[in-house]
This record gives sequence, structure tokens and C-alpha cells, in this order.
Amino acid sequence: MRNILLLSCIAFFAITNTTNAQYWEVSGMGGVTVYHGDLAPDFSMQTPGVGGSFFVRRNVDPRISLRIGASFGTISASDENSLNEYNKARNLSFQSTIFEGSVGLEFNFLPFHHRHKTGRGRSQFTPYLVAGFGVFHHNPKAKYNETLYELQPLGTEGQAIGQEYSLVQPAFIIGGGIKIDINSQWGIIIEGATRILFFDYLDDVAGEYADPRLIASQRGSLASAAIGLADRSDAGQSLGRPGRQRGDSKTNDGYTMFTIGILYTMHQDYCPSW
Repeated sequence: MRNILLLSCIAFFAITNTTNAQYWEVSGMGGVTVYHGDLAPDFSMQTPGVGGSFFVRRNVDPRISLRIGASFGTISASDENSLNEYNKARNLSFQSTIFEGSVGLEFNFLPFHHRHKTGRGRSQFTPYLVAGFGVFHHNPKAKYNETLYELQPLGTEGQAIGQEYSLVQPAFIIGGGIKIDINSQWGIIIEGATRILFFDYLDDVAGEYADPRLIASQRGSLASAAIGLADRSDAGQSLGRPGRQRGDSKTNDGYTMFTIGILYTMHQDYCPSW
């Protein structure tokens, strides 16, 4: 996945170096990150985290922009906040920080930020669409006996050592927003973009409860924490029978960022021809 992102970056700069009448933009954005997955199947915004992004754009023309960026976000969820009684009894939770690199394409519905500072056909605002590809790092954690544990090394669903899910994953990015001019160089940008993932362990929950004896045989000194975090339901109504559903393996997890920020355009000025 890292190689794919590297090739995408090379293609990005190759295109920007061979297309005429272009100019650069940079933007810094901040907002919230919303998780959606097994612990929030209804796309609940019960616990939105912080989010931020930095993008560099190369505008091919007033409608098409290529961009490369870096983003981060915090996500979390808890069954305690669920309206579903089964989920409340399941009593799972997690928290994680996401670091993402991405490349993408933006399409402006109206001509925006022509390279000349004035001129006809230049809009002071435009809605836009964005689509791209990202690679992100995540690391779900949860508390057990007041200690915060990384969940992936515990194999909470019976994964064998060396067969745990990867903490680096790809994502398809799709969204849209609005760009608004303040003047010829500065602008405001508002964006919402969701990440469509190709796996279901963003929250460490996906399949079935594993046999505690299997977990104990695989995790050694971490066995107590691994078993405790695999099944956190009350002893009186323990849900963790081996083979019983723990998560929804038919639906992958995802996250969405809603951000607002400042856009700075670096115009290219040309001397007049004689």
C-alpha cells in the first residue's frame, strides 16, 4: 500500500510538471472526525473526535485540481452509549488516533481561482467534489483494570500470532465541499469527506467471540487482558460463548472528516509580451 501511495505521488508531480497554466494552493483545515462501524452502526456522532488536514494543490485549470495531503484524527466509541440493548450488554469500547496520507482529484462546479488576479469567468465561490486514495495508520486501544492496552497485539478474536490485522490500511476517499474567495490570494474552504475502508477492524471488532482457552494459549503474559477485553459483558449475562457474533463482519468500518480552513493561492505572474 505504501508503494501504491508512492506511485500516486510520483504521478501527481509528473502531471503538475507537464501541464501548462497552473498554480499552487495550500490549505490548513481543522474540525471533527466521526467513526462509523460495529460500535456505532447508525453513523452516530455520539463521540466525535478532533481532526485536521494540510493539503497542497496544483490547479490544472479553474475546474480541475490535483492534491496531496496529510491528515490526522481521533476516533472512539463505546457500547455504553448505544440505544441497542444487545450492544449495551456487549459493553465494548475503543479509542484510536489516525494518521493519513492521500492523493486526490477535485472538480469545481464553477470556474475558481484563475491564475490571473482579475478577469471574466472567475467565480468567488464554488461547490466541489473530491475523490482520492489514502493510506492510514491506526491503533485501537481500550482500558482493562484501569490500564490502557493496544488491542491488535492481544488477538481478541482469536487471531494467531502473526495473523493479526495490519495497522496500516488503504482507504478510498470521497466527499465534497465549498470554496469561498476572500481576495485574490486567500479563501475559505469547507469540506466533508468519508473514508471507505476495505477491512472491519478499525475498532478491533469484526467477527465472532473466540474460545478464551485459545486466546490464553496464544498470548502468554497478556492472556488475562486479552480475555478480559475480548468479552467485556457482565458475568451474569456473559455473551462471549465461542462462535457467537461479536461484530458485523458483512459491513466494513469507516470514518468521516468534517473540516473548515484557510486556502492560500500562490499565483504565477507573467511579464507582458512586447
